[in-house]
Amino acid sequence: MKILEIVQNKTTKDAVLLTSIALVLWPIAILYNFHENLDAFMDANESLQLDELFTALCIVGLLSLVFAARRIRELQSEIRLRNVAEQNMDWLAHHDPLTGLPNRRALAERQADADPFREGRWVIYSIDLDGFKKVNDLVGHQGGDLLLKDVAHRLRNALPGAEVYRMGGDEFLLVSPRSEHMDYAHAGQHIARLLCNPYDVGGMTSEIGASVGFALFPEDGSDFKDATHCADVAMYVAKKAGHNSVYGFDRIMEDRALRRAETEMALKSAIRDNQIVPYYQPLIDLKTGELRGFEALARWKTGPGQYILPSDFIELAEKAGLIVELSDSLLRQACRDALQWPPTVRLAFNISPTQFVDRQLSLRIIAILMETGLPPSQLEIEITETALVQDIEQASQILADLRKSGIRIALDDFGTGYSNLSQLSKFTFDKIKIDRSFVMAYDTDKKQEDIVRAILGLGQGLGIATTAEGIEDESQLAFLKSIGCDFGQGFLFSKALPAQEALSLIAGRGERDALAS
Repeated sequence: MKILEIVQNKTTKDAVLLTSIALVLWPIAILYNFHENLDAFMDANESLQLDELFTALCIVGLLSLVFAARRIRELQSEIRLRNVAEQNMDWLAHHDPLTGLPNRRALAERQADADPFREGRWVIYSIDLDGFKKVNDLVGHQGGDLLLKDVAHRLRNALPGAEVYRMGGDEFLLVSPRSEHMDYAHAGQHIARLLCNPYDVGGMTSEIGASVGFALFPEDGSDFKDATHCADVAMYVAKKAGHNSVYGFDRIMEDRALRRAETEMALKSAIRDNQIVPYYQPLIDLKTGELRGFEALARWKTGPGQYILPSDFIELAEKAGLIVELSDSLLRQACRDALQWPPTVRLAFNISPTQFVDRQLSLRIIAILMETGLPPSQLEIEITETALVQDIEQASQILADLRKSGIRIALDDFGTGYSNLSQLSKFTFDKIKIDRSFVMAYDTDKKQEDIVRAILGLGQGLGIATTAEGIEDESQLAFLKSIGCDFGQGFLFSKALPAQEALSLIAGRGERDALAS
């Protein structure tokens, strides 16, 4: 019950009580001649001026009644305003102020309130917008807000009788009653198509996509909350499949999601406990045979002599938002190890493309160098073409900052990405690395050999050093030497080594060089 109703009820009760007392006292006063006796008493005691006092009391009482009535009205007005404010606060607590849609809290409380969804059969669509961040960066937050309002409007009209919730950011939930002949996948595709139509954002035409996952209640969940989780699992599968995908939930998805969650938790613990460490693969000068550096490669140690390769966990770290923490930890360890190497032996370190969305990337790398004491000239950062084409201007600024500090830049896996020479010409590189796929197939595929020669010719023409990856036999080494490749790495020289073995390799080569001289 609202405060105003309580006060009004209390005021009414008080008024009824006072009226009842007055009705009881009035006949008693008449019966005992109260008024006549009062008049006689005042006439007999004129010197006390009781009539003036009585008149004053009556006037004061009347004014008090007027004041009380006005104060009650003011109090009622204040309470009414407070109730309105409480209602507004309650609405804001349960709705998204931008779109006006109920929010995650509203859904949770509705589920908790004897679960009104329990009655009936429902289909739950979990929707995540694809490409919204890029549009938001392009048109600004105000433009992004306009787009989200349009998304909410489209979802409200997507399916008849459906309830729409904004779960946060660019995630939405649509709950629809099921009909006998309803095609759930087709309805999901209809939702995706609605959201893919162009948006007019402040005079600019923008496009986004949508990943849609759906689950059925009660078939896919013991309660509505569980069914909602199943719809989320299906949505993540749809998102992984690509823009505008629609997937229905099945138990295989749940098993995969559980394994993924367990692996993610294990990965977090491994990063925290420094179980993921750098191993070092030698970089050899193909002209002289000298050791010129090491490439740091991540290894997740799971037991004595046992480890997981980066291909099995780097992608998970990127998707789980752990790649920055992992990369910083590995770089810090690698820089400390490299401090024990001769200054002529460089450390090559890979940076994930997903890290280039961070404008502070160059500052973090430089800060780690300052923390560990490794000279910038001894560090070589390796990046892929994918990292460059995501945001050319930002990538260009990050690389310029790194080169300005003295850090060398190498373009890794050249020829395997989606860039073109026009884009790459905007950057300055110290080295180009030829991907292992070209090196390993050069002798069986003439096109692969031509690609290797073309990359080397490009590097030589631009005055950029070249490194070949994946050298595993003498014939590959002889071919690369014959066409003028500068550096190489691969199992022919050495596998990736733990830090202590890398030090031993440096010491052993130093002894051989001393004996040779």
